[in-house]
Amino acid sequence: MNSFLKPCHPIPEMFRSAFAPCPLRPSESPAMPHFSRLTDIITCNLTAILNASSDPAITLREIIDEMNEGLAACRRNVRTSTGNSTRLKREIAESETQILGWKNRAKGSLSEGDEDGARDALRRKVEIEDLIAGLRPEYDAATEATHHMLRIQKALESRQSEAVRKLEEITGEPAASALESETAILSASEASHERTSEVEAELAALKRELAG
Repeated sequence: MNSFLKPCHPIPEMFRSAFAPCPLRPSESPAMPHFSRLTDIITCNLTAILNASSDPAITLREIIDEMNEGLAACRRNVRTSTGNSTRLKREIAESETQILGWKNRAKGSLSEGDEDGARDALRRKVEIEDLIAGLRPEYDAATEATHHMLRIQKALESRQSEAVRKLEEITGEPAASALESETAILSASEASHERTSEVEAELAALKRELAG
C-alpha cells in the first residue's frame, strides 16, 4: 500500500473491503480487470497503460467503468464510517449527560444524609465513565477511518477525472457520465466541498503572498 494511504490506526474490519480485490462483473473473465484494489487505481500510470493498449479508447472506457465501481465502493465505506462516527459521538454525549445526572443525584442523597444512596449513584456514574473510556477509542478510530476513506475517495475522483479527460482527447467527444444514487451524490459533494475549501484557502494564501 502506498505510504500516503496508510492510516494512523489499523483499518477496522468493516472497512477492509476497500483494499480487498474488486469483484468481477459477471460478463468479465479473470484476465479482464485492469485493477484489483482501489489503491491500484490511485497509483496507476494511465499513460503507460494506454501506450501498451492496441485500442486506447476501449481500454479507457474499461478503466473508467472500473473506476466508477471503485468509487461506488469507496463512497459506501465513507457513509458507513461517517454513520458510525456520528452514532458514537452521540452516545458519548448522552453518557456524559448521564454522568452529570448521577453526580447531582449523589449530591442530593448526601444533602439528605443518605450515604448509601449517594454511593449507589456514584457507582452508576463510574460505570458510565468506564463505558465512555471504551467508546472514545472506537470514536477516534471511526473518525480516522472517515478521514482516510475521504482521502482515498478524493484521490479516486482525481484519477477518474484524468481518465475522462484522456478519453475526451482521444475520441473528441464528451465522455458519458454514469448515473449515481442520491447517497453517492451526497458523498461526492462532501469530498467536493472539502476540495473546494482547500482551493479557496490556497487562493487566499496566494493573494496574501502577492500583496506582500
